[in-house]
Amino acid sequence: MPLDLGAKGSCQIGGNVSTNAGGLRLLRYGSLHGSVLGLEVVLPDGTILDQLTTLRKDNTGYDLKQLFIGAEGTLGIITGVSILTPPAPQASNNVILALPRFENVLPLYKTVKRQLSEILSAFEFIDRTAYDLAVKHGQGRALSEEDVEGAECFVLVETSGGRREHDEEKLNNLLESLLEADEPLINTGVMAQNPAQFSSLWALREGVTEAVSKEGKAYKYDISVPLSTFKECVDLTRERLRSKGLLNEAQVKAVIGYGHVGDGNLHLNVIAKAYTPEIQDALEPFVYELVASHRGSVSAEHGIGAMKTHALHYSKDETSIAWMKKIKAIFDPNGIMNPGKVLE
Repeated sequence: MPLDLGAKGSCQIGGNVSTNAGGLRLLRYGSLHGSVLGLEVVLPDGTILDQLTTLRKDNTGYDLKQLFIGAEGTLGIITGVSILTPPAPQASNNVILALPRFENVLPLYKTVKRQLSEILSAFEFIDRTAYDLAVKHGQGRALSEEDVEGAECFVLVETSGGRREHDEEKLNNLLESLLEADEPLINTGVMAQNPAQFSSLWALREGVTEAVSKEGKAYKYDISVPLSTFKECVDLTRERLRSKGLLNEAQVKAVIGYGHVGDGNLHLNVIAKAYTPEIQDALEPFVYELVASHRGSVSAEHGIGAMKTHALHYSKDETSIAWMKKIKAIFDPNGIMNPGKVLE
């Protein structure tokens, strides 16, 4: 399955397609817009749109299935899907790297892509506060306290290939070159030595979400911005809350950032003691305006749903939204399909 996400234990394929779910390995396999070959959809008037093909190439006019991928059920109900499934990797490994400063993430990503090439399957970013929270709430400890000293952020790199010896050699060569560089991009790194350690490194990254929920009320922003602005977005949001007198143990406890470097998806989380209108007003529309200033997206993978309909215009211009409404009216003139979602 060319998709992997935190909800893999409970989500369903139809829902994944309808929300265009992204997840951890989009870097390797791309989005569902590319993996879905065909759909069967029940339209609002009961008509069945049968495009359940398995063809890789079909250049016969409008590709209607793309309208339903990510439409969140507002145009029709997906009842059948054909998905291009690549061969399962025969060998997987991962390594966690500690970086002295965020500015090293982009050159590190370029170096990793160049050296690992076709076996690179994930490149995940975790800032120091997010890492510490995951460790605090029992999601694992990938590095010793000595190793994390002086680290501003961390990166989890995963490889997936066809031959373990070949992949491990490339990963070892990467680590060696990074540690022996004249101006090292990393402080240290730990590579998984067995399946249990492989799982524990991923548990640390995937456990950030659970750790956040245990820490307090989380205001979650799933944004897409240029990689070079990840830290800026976190820092400016933190400074915004500090300037409003909200950054303290009694109100906002922490602002963290983590996400998928390979596709520019930052999970910006604000952890508060409890929900308050003051915090909400300080964050919105500030965060959305910040995203818009970088020509980013207010929703990289979670979708618009009911909670972000008011923010759609920060990522889509008036013309785009007008045409989205026209398409909605053509398919669903009575507004019966998932009303109140995506469009106001």
